[in-house]
Amino acid sequence: MIVVGGEALIDLVPVAQPPGALVPRPGGGPYNTALALGRLGAEAAFCSRVSADGFGESLLAGLRAAGVDLSLVQRGPEPTTLAVPSIAPDGSAAYGFYVEGTADRLFTLPGVLPAGTRALALGTCSLTLEPGASAYEALLRRESGRGLLTLLDPNIRPALIADPAAYRARFLGWLPYVSVLKLSEEDARWLGGRVSDWLAAGPSAVVLTRGAQGLAVRTREGAEYEVPARRVTVADTIGAGDTVNAALLHRLSDLSAGEPVDWPGVLSYAAHAAALTCTRAGAEPPYAAELSG
Repeated sequence: MIVVGGEALIDLVPVAQPPGALVPRPGGGPYNTALALGRLGAEAAFCSRVSADGFGESLLAGLRAAGVDLSLVQRGPEPTTLAVPSIAPDGSAAYGFYVEGTADRLFTLPGVLPAGTRALALGTCSLTLEPGASAYEALLRRESGRGLLTLLDPNIRPALIADPAAYRARFLGWLPYVSVLKLSEEDARWLGGRVSDWLAAGPSAVVLTRGAQGLAVRTREGAEYEVPARRVTVADTIGAGDTVNAALLHRLSDLSAGEPVDWPGVLSYAAHAAALTCTRAGAEPPYAAELSG
């Protein structure tokens, strides 16, 4: 099983008609990652705190339909976090957030993860907003210590980071507990570090998403691979990076201990899945059957 920890929220996505209208869609980086894992056929569980309001019910319904285990989900009466993306002409998105007093911020450290858990993924708002951020950080440290494959996607949202210097220092403190660091070129620029330094701190690989330029990976042993992006008509890029997370986890968590990683194959699979997500408005990851061709 692959456990994904982090927020579930509602994206209020702009649509062309009527002018100025916003359509609510399920979202949140970890939520999208869990949804994508379920659709890709992986055994996945979502670990979060979700509101008991109508939005929260719809979020869980989406995961349930994808076959995602919800036994680790905590519930609360507080409202669901809202995100308002602004879509640029190239399909990229910037976000504003409504996070005060919302349910997902009050996440607490869960007990033992389900038997058979092979991997843990964390990232985005959940590692920024307290008090839940400290609980997710404790989960990362605990499960890394048990030998789980861990994936971190910082997925930087500057609007939520009050003290960038403190966040950057905290990010460096996570790296000894991370197996795979996945981030976008924009994230890397904002963090201001070097891939070589991040690899020296702990991860066995750093995967970089580069938009229309595709995906790249650099490993601790010094190997480097790149794959191009698939050419598609882009509706928007919401959820594309989260789909990459899911594709990476799906392929990497199936490997036996010591088995070499076919990085070109893994990256090509992730690029294909992300491209399909980009053809759809909002975060709509593909199903396994769509990647079989």
